[in-house]
Amino acid sequence: MHVFEYAVLRVVPRVEREEFLNVGVVLYCRGLGFLQVRWLLPEARLHAFAPALDQAEVAARLRAFEQICQGRAAGGVIGQLPVAERFRWLTATRSTVVQCSPLHPGRTADAAATLARLFEELVS
Repeated sequence: MHVFEYAVLRVVPRVEREEFLNVGVVLYCRGLGFLQVRWLLPEARLHAFAPALDQAEVAARLRAFEQICQGRAAGGVIGQLPVAERFRWLTATRSTVVQCSPLHPGRTADAAATLARLFEELVS
């Protein structure tokens, strides 16, 4: 079993109202060298929730999370950092349209399966 941490990705159209829609999960497991994100932008729900929101821009920001997790050049300077630093940067508190929940810990033998389970429970 390995310790992991995760955060829920949220779309917060109006930061001052603190209303949000869960759209993804990012999971980091140091023991397995695992850092992945899984997200889904429910267009109809998001349009009903925030009709003026630019969904294409939100999707681009979520794709940036993927690129940083993958650790490739497409992730820019942050994508080139060590895995733990990338996770800390991704989950840092920010006041933007795409935010992360507080971090939550757990234990897993299979980080990919845990990410899939958390995604189903918290987003789908």
